[in-house]
Amino acid sequence: MHRKTLCAAVAAFLTLPAAPLLAEPAPHTPELDDIVVTATRTAVTVDDSLAPVNVITRADIERLQARSLIDLLRGLPGVSLSSNGGPGKQASLFLRGAESDHLLVLIDGVRIGSATAGSAAFQDLPVEQIERIEIVRGPRSSLYGSEAIGGVIQIFTRRGQGQGLLPQFAATIGSHDTREASAGLSLNGERGWLSANLAHSDTDGFNSCRPNPGAGCFTDEPDDDPYRNSSLSLSGGWRFGEAGDLQANALRAEGRNTYDGSFVNESIYRQQVVGGKLRLQAHERLVVNVSAGRSEDYSDNYGNGVFQSKFDTRRDSYSLQGDIGVGEAQLLSIGADYLDDRVDSTTAYDERSRNVTGVFAQYQAKFGAHDIQASLRNDDNEQFGAHDTGSLAWGYALNDDLRLVASYGTAFKAPTFNELYFPGFGNAALTPEESRSVEVGLRGRAGAGRWELHAFQTRVDDLIAYDAATFAPGNIDEARIRGVEASWATSLAGWNLDGSLTLLDPKNDGATIYHGNELPRRARESARIDLDRRFGAFGLGATVNAQGERYDDLSNARRLGGYATVDLRAEYAFSADWLLQARVENVADHDYETAAFYNQPRRSYFVTLRYRPAR
Repeated sequence: MHRKTLCAAVAAFLTLPAAPLLAEPAPHTPELDDIVVTATRTAVTVDDSLAPVNVITRADIERLQARSLIDLLRGLPGVSLSSNGGPGKQASLFLRGAESDHLLVLIDGVRIGSATAGSAAFQDLPVEQIERIEIVRGPRSSLYGSEAIGGVIQIFTRRGQGQGLLPQFAATIGSHDTREASAGLSLNGERGWLSANLAHSDTDGFNSCRPNPGAGCFTDEPDDDPYRNSSLSLSGGWRFGEAGDLQANALRAEGRNTYDGSFVNESIYRQQVVGGKLRLQAHERLVVNVSAGRSEDYSDNYGNGVFQSKFDTRRDSYSLQGDIGVGEAQLLSIGADYLDDRVDSTTAYDERSRNVTGVFAQYQAKFGAHDIQASLRNDDNEQFGAHDTGSLAWGYALNDDLRLVASYGTAFKAPTFNELYFPGFGNAALTPEESRSVEVGLRGRAGAGRWELHAFQTRVDDLIAYDAATFAPGNIDEARIRGVEASWATSLAGWNLDGSLTLLDPKNDGATIYHGNELPRRARESARIDLDRRFGAFGLGATVNAQGERYDDLSNARRLGGYATVDLRAEYAFSADWLLQARVENVADHDYETAAFYNQPRRSYFVTLRYRPAR
């Protein structure tokens, strides 16, 4: 791809810096959807990325009529999900079989997630505020530091497309007395842009937990469990011509969640992210990026209306990165990150703050049919000292339509505040969990279609697990995870087909009584097929999601059966700007669980009216 093409694409997208000196001339200008920034912290095309990447665009979100972020991600390559009930209930995402807290999540470049629990609240991030999602599978600690053992998911918030002043609106009604509405306004000019979006969702839900006082939610509360979410996103930016650009983003989502629980059964929550980025073209061969952000995860918890506890965490992050062209189709990136975590809770933690300083370097180069990416990073954590990680990836173009890729990478996960300091449970002597991953893949094109096949193995050492000898968590476990991922996209007889298949072997490899058991809540087999076609103003589609059996516990005593669901959707564009959509979820009304004793949605119906000006 031509150097100026990449620069223009990234400037328009206003994310992380372009990598112009890695690109070769091409006869066409790529769509923005072809550009990803998460895999390398620089802009590359999906085809040029040596890491396996999935991209979900705003058009995909609207076409699929997804009700939640969990809907969007379920069944994608390497993704396994478990949920403690219906809308808004706690959800865990296991990427490539790694733990749910082995996943780094970014919103507009800002690291999010609870510093106490160690994971992001996917269930509270509304899809109406999302413009785009990039999912990178495989270790990325050598670029981002802690948490990126399984991979990285970056979410980009809404911003308007097209020129001038553009409004948008959507309203949904559906099963369980669901009421949703969103509205937004964007202003785009030659140099600058502004965007503001509001969204609200309210549902009565259903009974999340089957009665079982001895497990699951440890109580019997046979009532509906409502969920409410109100959100606001703001973004804006300005381009300084060839000199660079400046942007700022903010997202706030808050609401009330009611669930089944023996001690607490209601939470008032808030997720908030604020960030800004400055990109400067300091020299023909030097791009400098400066960014800063803050994410907040707040939760006030109640039991039958009586306040019980609060867990408020804050993460401040700062980054400086320089991208230097060092030769023909070669790029050197060097940078430093600073992260400061703070906890404010009614629970008495021995330590309530910590900071981490990370420095990294990355080299990317193209030599004929060969591509190379190498990176090294050192993270200095004030609680457990320095930690080094690295990765090496290689790609070889067998021909114009077939490419071989291979990689090796190390990663780590720092213990959370709960694991270190929770009263009566924490262990301040914990050390980071460490991993080693190897991968080989083949990807190609066939006509207008694309396909990929990847095989990988990850070994995780010093896994943190409960140690019965000390009645506290300890670095006593190990895991060996092997998997194969396949995905394809093509057109057949006028239908657009997207499919994926994941085969996973997630084994406990520790010297404990659980040696040889499967890691809990990961499906061994999963598959997804999306099928869509347009007939003039009409559109029809279906999503088939199949999940194999899994176990709910480390001892593999509770088996959860496999299941398959079918979702149907239809839409009618009765003008260039107005769209009427309808969706039926779980058409066959299957009864299934992804976490023992927690109910999942049965057959449900939704209707959406959407206004989106033709661009």
